[in-house]
Amino acid sequence: MRRIQESLLPPRNQIMKSHWKRITPFACLSLLLPLSLAAVAQAQEGAGKAKATDWPLWRGPQQNGQSVETGLPTTFSVEGENLLWRKEEYATRSTPVVMNGRAYIVCRHEPETNKEAEKTVCLNAQTGELIWESIHNIYLSDSPSERVGWASVVADPETDRVYVLGLGCTFQCLDGKTGKTIWEHSMLEEYGMLSTYGGRTNFPVVYEDMVIISGVNTGWDETAVPTHRFVAMDKNTGAAIWTLSTRPRPEDTTYSTPVFSVLNGQAAMVFAAADGAIYAVQPRTGKVIWKYQASPRGMNVAPLVDNGIIYMGHGEQNETDRTVLGAAFAFDGNTSGDIGEDKLLWKIPKRTVSRSSPVRIGERIYFIEDGAALFGVNAKTGAIEVEKKLGRIMFGSPIVSEGKLYVAENTGRIWCLEPTETELKVVGQTRLNDGSEIFGSFAISNGKLYLPTNKALYCIGIPGAQTPENLQLPATPIEPAVTDTQIAHIQVCPVEMLLQPGQKAKLQVRGYNAIGQYVRLVPEAAINVAGPGSVSEDQIFSAGEAATGAGVKLEASFGELKSTARARVIPPFPWTFDFEDKKVPQHWIGMAYRHQPIELPEGGNGLVKISTIPKGTRSQGFLGLPKSEGYTVQGEFYALDTKNKVATTKLPDMGVVAQRYTLALEGAQRLQLRSWVSLLEQRFAVTIPFEWQAKTWYVIKLQTQTTDGKAVLRGKVWKKGEPEPEAWTIQGEDATPNTQGSPGLFGNSTDAEFYVDNVTITSNEAKQ
Repeated sequence: MRRIQESLLPPRNQIMKSHWKRITPFACLSLLLPLSLAAVAQAQEGAGKAKATDWPLWRGPQQNGQSVETGLPTTFSVEGENLLWRKEEYATRSTPVVMNGRAYIVCRHEPETNKEAEKTVCLNAQTGELIWESIHNIYLSDSPSERVGWASVVADPETDRVYVLGLGCTFQCLDGKTGKTIWEHSMLEEYGMLSTYGGRTNFPVVYEDMVIISGVNTGWDETAVPTHRFVAMDKNTGAAIWTLSTRPRPEDTTYSTPVFSVLNGQAAMVFAAADGAIYAVQPRTGKVIWKYQASPRGMNVAPLVDNGIIYMGHGEQNETDRTVLGAAFAFDGNTSGDIGEDKLLWKIPKRTVSRSSPVRIGERIYFIEDGAALFGVNAKTGAIEVEKKLGRIMFGSPIVSEGKLYVAENTGRIWCLEPTETELKVVGQTRLNDGSEIFGSFAISNGKLYLPTNKALYCIGIPGAQTPENLQLPATPIEPAVTDTQIAHIQVCPVEMLLQPGQKAKLQVRGYNAIGQYVRLVPEAAINVAGPGSVSEDQIFSAGEAATGAGVKLEASFGELKSTARARVIPPFPWTFDFEDKKVPQHWIGMAYRHQPIELPEGGNGLVKISTIPKGTRSQGFLGLPKSEGYTVQGEFYALDTKNKVATTKLPDMGVVAQRYTLALEGAQRLQLRSWVSLLEQRFAVTIPFEWQAKTWYVIKLQTQTTDGKAVLRGKVWKKGEPEPEAWTIQGEDATPNTQGSPGLFGNSTDAEFYVDNVTITSNEAKQ
């Protein structure tokens, strides 16, 4: 069952050219929902619709690994009476979520075949039978297929929809009943979100009328420098509401799940970032409340927020003593500003807690180190009171029911532990005998335990057991009612737009008080436009003409308050870039930081792919609309070379991207056409020998076309100044096609830098 989901389309009169038959989701920004206090109240009410027996987030309905269910099995016979079902076809590293009798996971589609892809799967939670699956290709990613399902689905009880960020950074809103795509973003092509070999795509979270996602992004203009960024989107339309950037140039990507609470009388979203800090921000505005710098490297554990106290762990260097790896610690989150080391309530160094999130039982906080050592500490003092070795490797997090810990260790050991005053009593344990590796965590719903492994998805329970009715979740911290109506912060939104010339987007300037509560819309705010376009008196932005594309800044002002939104305006093909203005085009994604204008050896100007950026010498950038199809990308490339200690000449890799395929001229004297980098020949790749040399200009050309359900790809490479050859140098057909994608450029300057000049993009239809 293969389902290609369609994104929500704009009105017909907004579709400007036939080669954009499916417009990017940003073109739907006129559908930004009206906001009022009534709408906010409705969203808050809807946010409380989670059932006590559902598990809508991988950490559970309370965001802390706790379940209120009773009577769960405490002994395991995963081949006998407690095994309700086992599905090998849904093996995954993704922790399941459960909502309204349906279980959702992310897993591999047709693994180890040339049709391999990623899919979101909806199962009958009672029987394990398939209800629907949503399949999409992974493209332009270094992540191997074994890391599909790094991030889990998040379910929204208010709308009965689910949200998922895939391994290739495809971000989708899906109807929970049918799997229909409500909206979709290619975070790679629209925001420059990275999906490295390590995976670590992050977990989306839902808050009121928003879904919030994050990752390390290399965007456009001032956001081209890589930074761990958050984007809050209207959960119904995908329109961007606010963005937040943490410290630039992080050492790592990250997968710490944000947690919502109320701290010091204001709503707060607490998360750990790729820059090694833990933040609390106002979830409606993205404004930082406080920050604690725990490490110089990325943090991955989801924080535990309990009665305003933040409990956390990591396995990296400590900021205050970089010779020490790892720590577990606690501090009071009812504060603001920078939190110094002297403000910690306690800290236990040399504990590598970099994967597993903590839980609380009674007066203890339980952590699990990466080496599967479980230890319980006094919540107030940090004194270690109990310890137990559970195995060798820990990736998942413990969950709690009736005061018992349920833990699954990576090599297949399953534990149920009951803490006592002096020990961790083993109530039940077993080991899966199918060679399973476990990267996710247990989920609990309606008396059942769901366990993901790389061999199968398990459902464990007591046959015939009945879940008690009228279970209630504990009361959560309550945000005070809105009494302060003084507007202290404004936000113009959508904060990021991607439009074609002539398209319109209805803007809103939202007003919030000092603690981030929504007050009202601010229609009287003035909005100034820098770039092609204008804003009417009723705050409607009309994108202007831009020959090859442009960036637009929109600044809203209300008294002394200001807020900025941005738009990329992308015209129809053809485009030509000769760089004679000595600039990287402002609107290009992921390019400005890694490429610099340069005077070319024979005169004129171009770009150089520089080699001096740590972790940025291999990259790709995107020039246009993610929904483009049927076009040709061409550019001129000139490679420098270097010599290593044995005087061997080393060359860079360089090329173009079209419709989510890369044509790369490689320093290893070959030419390669590919899509999913880590799978190459298994998924799709064509590689041929091709002799070429440094300090010579080459023209690289890639044409894409979708015909009879296949992507037909043709490439040429020839020396500049020579006639273009009639025959294609390299060709391939992908039977599992990428049918759309932004044009772009690829390069790897690790071994040597290269120049780029005279980039053109033309529609294939224009040539007919």
